[in-house]
Amino acid sequence: MSTTAKIPTTKVRKRVNTDRLLLSVIGYVSLTLLAIFCIFPFILVVSSSLSEESTIIEKGFQLIPTDFSTDAYSLLFKYPADMLRAYGVTISVTLIGTLFGLFLTSMTAYVLSRRDFKWRGRFSFFFFFTTLFSGGLVPWYLMIVNYLHLKDTLLVLILPMMMNVFYIIVMKSFMSSIPDAITESAKIDGAGDFRIFMQLIVPLSKPALATIGLFIALAYWNDWYNALLFISKSELMPLQYYLYKMLGNMDGMRKAMMASGAVVNSDLPTESLKMAMTIVATGPILLAYPFIQKYFVQGLTVGAVKG
Repeated sequence: MSTTAKIPTTKVRKRVNTDRLLLSVIGYVSLTLLAIFCIFPFILVVSSSLSEESTIIEKGFQLIPTDFSTDAYSLLFKYPADMLRAYGVTISVTLIGTLFGLFLTSMTAYVLSRRDFKWRGRFSFFFFFTTLFSGGLVPWYLMIVNYLHLKDTLLVLILPMMMNVFYIIVMKSFMSSIPDAITESAKIDGAGDFRIFMQLIVPLSKPALATIGLFIALAYWNDWYNALLFISKSELMPLQYYLYKMLGNMDGMRKAMMASGAVVNSDLPTESLKMAMTIVATGPILLAYPFIQKYFVQGLTVGAVKG
């Protein structure tokens, strides 16, 4: 009786193991193909940035450069002091803005997640209202320049992007999933609200903090619009705006040469310069992303599911 019972059980186990193996193979193959599709454009950008301008014009962008050239990077780093200064401004703005933005966002989300805060609904309405209506570009510009007097300062690159309602919503949803018993036990022990927030809520919210921190850092790193509006001093230009102006000057020079009837030099690295700018602008973020990737998916999904 026991022998006949073991035979079906063995077959079931073998079938389960076979199904798991097949599922694993399909999953790994699918993820590998997806990774190749995702990394393919980046390889194309790197290859194009190291190609001759004339080759790009004649043959288009190629996966493997046939005529290797570093003219685009030589032109990009022709003035290394200006490039390093732009890097320094962007790194400073990103670090300061991310730290303070993450601190204010998490504090606001913690207050809105507290069920014993009777004004929670009204304050939430004020925050959500700003996502539907705004004063417009002109009143915002006048407030920044004429009333706050932030033009040509680093603060104008930091303050306007420090708070984002979407990030507050995600963080609030994540903190709402933390059991109330943790905060109640801390209150019984005599801990204040700020101590509860710093010593209990913040350590438990690391996945959400890493996720929101990445979003804020990316927003600061890629920002060039605020610099376009409020920055006129070259020593305060962030990297993105510096590259934007360099590319604009290059296009303007080509158009001026064509308008004057002069022969445009085909070796002038316009297209390869765009690709080199992409590498220079995205390199640091690509290097930083793997260190916080393990928190990214967990923080985003938990914060989005919990209402």
